[in-house]
Amino acid sequence: MISNIIISDIIHKQRDFFATGNTRNIDFRIQQLKKLKQIIIDSEESIYQALKLDLSKPIFESFATEIALINKEIEYTIKHLKSWVRAKKAQVPWQLLPASAKIYPEPLGVILIIGAWNYPLLLAIAPLIGVIAAGNCAIIKPSEFAPHTSTLVTQIINQHFSPEYITVVEGGVETSQNLLQEKFDHIFFTGGTAVGKIVMAAAAKHLTPVTLELGGKSPCIVDTDIDIQTTAKRIIWGKFINAGQTCLAPDYLLVNCQIKDDLLAAIKQNLQSFYGDNPQLSSDYTRIINPKQFHRLEQLLKSGEIIIGGDTNQNELYISPTIIDNVNWDDDVMEDEIFGPILPVITYTDISAAIAKINSRPKPLALYLFSRNQNLQRQVLESTSSGGVCINETVMHCAVPGLPFGGVSNSGIGRYHGKASFDTFSHYKSTYKNPFWIDINWRYPPYKGKLSFLKQLLRF
Repeated sequence: MISNIIISDIIHKQRDFFATGNTRNIDFRIQQLKKLKQIIIDSEESIYQALKLDLSKPIFESFATEIALINKEIEYTIKHLKSWVRAKKAQVPWQLLPASAKIYPEPLGVILIIGAWNYPLLLAIAPLIGVIAAGNCAIIKPSEFAPHTSTLVTQIINQHFSPEYITVVEGGVETSQNLLQEKFDHIFFTGGTAVGKIVMAAAAKHLTPVTLELGGKSPCIVDTDIDIQTTAKRIIWGKFINAGQTCLAPDYLLVNCQIKDDLLAAIKQNLQSFYGDNPQLSSDYTRIINPKQFHRLEQLLKSGEIIIGGDTNQNELYISPTIIDNVNWDDDVMEDEIFGPILPVITYTDISAAIAKINSRPKPLALYLFSRNQNLQRQVLESTSSGGVCINETVMHCAVPGLPFGGVSNSGIGRYHGKASFDTFSHYKSTYKNPFWIDINWRYPPYKGKLSFLKQLLRF
């Protein structure tokens, strides 16, 4: 555990460094981003090893869902940063001429990043890209539930960046509590809704703005007008990558009753193609993070009827890819975000009723629709609310740096990725400039006889 005294000292030194103005220099920011990318590249083998120890994550998934996303985000940011930092002109009403107005992005100061365990490298480093780009300092708190990756993040950051600029603080709940007692200029948290409320309550004591990247039960609607095989593959990839421990994973299927049997048959066929007859033996399938999560998920297997999978091994923290049929809306598996390799199936006959059911629940982080029907696509887009939407795809929208990523209501507050990250960690300062060479007295007291003139002026 890191004490309050040490944390306060770190913050004090970061504020002193921020006050020097070094982080505001655009060349400095780009240099630090390039350095960060090179650190990730040089640490590739160590990253694979840490993620294997924490989650038994396959090398392909470690590269595709953590390393590659970080590197592409850095490349995108470097490419566009010089345009992002420029002041933007704002239009001034002609009545106020010759005044001019501009909007200047400026850094906030010292940022706290609290990472999550499911993608323990990505969710610690991806927000840092925006912090650096916007010209801030940062303290990173990785998740203690992925200890090997937490230690690695600490090593690669603290060895290459000065602590008064960027540093990593490891520890458990008490360390997080000590950090949240301090005053930051922004707090960025990734995790569950329950802890998100704690973070927001702590931030409120200092009026600190927050970004909360949470989650929720992301529905996956499957219409009849689809390519069965492609739909099945994209659904089970998005669901079972990282053993379902993905905030964006399809949480449950809402399947048109006419297509259900064909879809489930295709899902079963493709699961066998992905992971073999026994996924426990597959080197491409991740494990559950810890016993606590394993036992929570094991209880959810009691809902509905298991038609595919359902196998468990506590010693290996293994739960097979599982499909559960005959699920009701009030079953335990439908209460909270599953965050594991369990996919409930609910059928519908009336899409309007299905949409109404989705809308009666907390707003999800993502919504997925599989359909060629453009009218249905439009209906779902216009009549639902979610952090993001994929049509005929799952999860992949998070790989597009130009798409802001974040939730809405229960699924999150704020957004990041690409310019949205720069915006999140910047303050847009409005400025108004008026020269001395003309100064009409219409706005100054005494006001007698001037109101009619003002009304006439504002008509144009």
